[in-house]
Amino acid sequence: MITVNDISLQFGKRTLFDEVNIKFNTGNCYGVIGANGAGKSTFLKILSGDKDPTGGHVSIAPGARLAVLKQNHFEFNEYSALHTVMMGHRKLYDIMIEKDALWADPELSESEAMRASELEGEFGEMGGYEAESDAAMLLSNLGVKEELHYTLMKDLTGPQKVRILLAQALFGNPDILLLDEPTNDLDAETVMWLEDFLADYKNLVIVVSHDRHFLDMVCTHVADIDFNKVKIYTGNYTFWYETSQLALRQMQNKNKKVDQKRKEMMEFIQRFSANASKSKQATSRKKALEKLNLEDIKPSSRKYPFINFNPERAPGDQILEVTNLEKKLDGKTLFSKINFTMNKGDKIALFSRDSLALTNFFEILSGEKEADSGEYKYGVTITQAYLPNENEEFFSGTQDLNLMDWLRQYSKEKDEVFIRGFLGRMLFSGEEVLKQSSVLSGGEKVRCMLSRMMLQNPNFLLLDEPTNHLDLESITAFNNALIEFPGNMIFTSHDQHFMNTVANRVIEITPKGTIDKLMSFEEYLRDEKIKEQRELMYK
Repeated sequence: MITVNDISLQFGKRTLFDEVNIKFNTGNCYGVIGANGAGKSTFLKILSGDKDPTGGHVSIAPGARLAVLKQNHFEFNEYSALHTVMMGHRKLYDIMIEKDALWADPELSESEAMRASELEGEFGEMGGYEAESDAAMLLSNLGVKEELHYTLMKDLTGPQKVRILLAQALFGNPDILLLDEPTNDLDAETVMWLEDFLADYKNLVIVVSHDRHFLDMVCTHVADIDFNKVKIYTGNYTFWYETSQLALRQMQNKNKKVDQKRKEMMEFIQRFSANASKSKQATSRKKALEKLNLEDIKPSSRKYPFINFNPERAPGDQILEVTNLEKKLDGKTLFSKINFTMNKGDKIALFSRDSLALTNFFEILSGEKEADSGEYKYGVTITQAYLPNENEEFFSGTQDLNLMDWLRQYSKEKDEVFIRGFLGRMLFSGEEVLKQSSVLSGGEKVRCMLSRMMLQNPNFLLLDEPTNHLDLESITAFNNALIEFPGNMIFTSHDQHFMNTVANRVIEITPKGTIDKLMSFEEYLRDEKIKEQRELMYK
């Protein structure tokens, strides 16, 4: 258990937290959410003791072992991957090092031998004899191959270090687990393994993540940072979002009686409880929902951008035909033998183990790059809009353009009221529209790129990692817009909820061709026959 007592934090005149009082109970998984800049990562640092608050204190149950996902990728440079993982349980690791050093001494004294024997007993009681195999299994499950287990951290890549540091946090069954964006740099299969691991975890987990599917699969509660406070809500992210939206609609409907509102809310909770059986946390979440006090459900103060793609014309019957596309990079085949025909209404989740293959494929379909061989052909009615993975070229050299002028260059309608209104729907209000486009944050740039796309009125969307840099509110609004979009699209995202709820078809591009299935993305990942097929395509 962690108890937060009157925690406050100020930076100059800015207050981030104001007398926060909450409890995190063992056996639950809490997803920490909040707008960008609300202080999610800072809150985790306060809980771990890495940052001191300006007021109040954090109490941890006596004897509880706390593990934190490290963010410093260079801290363990001189250690092997396996030893780095085992250092997640520092006491056990220190005992192992001390006893091994004593036994290795050829001139071991009697007192030192007794000390080594004591350490050996303590090491055994802590499960030390299984520690190395447990650490190796964690690494393998997280996609770090066995031949890398004894490689020094300084000789590994950034994504490999991320997985090793995650294994370090998970190692040894800590009583309290604090994870800040644990799914970063993980592929879809590894994220699924982590979801299963945490859903079955018996101790306390507190996690910050922008991945809604991940939060839905692992969380029993949501810790919402808003108005400088932290409030705990029962249920996962989707339950929090949908109940807060329902509460907002009820608040706006002043004519509806209290009894009617209560009945409507109870019916929603019962429906959600029934659907929750699909998730790993079904039992604990259902018990929590049964204890839910309806008065605790409040409308959220979050603001969601208005995203809406309105095609100028409907697509015809011929959408896109791809024939034998192939692309190599530095002699390596990214993809080959890519053949498919897109049908009306198709929303294709594009997938690959190689992110470079995906980006090159999008660049080819957008006309920015040429394939080494093969061709593609759009139908004559198709008007496409492309959201690239990297958008810096659209903002470099625009130092003299404010947001109004930046967007105006992509708009047929040049009127200031129209441009200002369009930016307002994307949460740029007041003086913000006069901000220089060259100094925007990553999320602000993506919202600008979405505005540019909406002005094109396309009926075909190409989206390469569109959720990068966006906060949960923008991702949710974007997700809903794509579900409602009446045209065609090809997209890829690390956000599995995005992939699951939008796509009606999955195409994986590999060095040996495609795997093309009419199913949801989650069904695709979990299908055992497809798994076998995929392994052959990458050999």
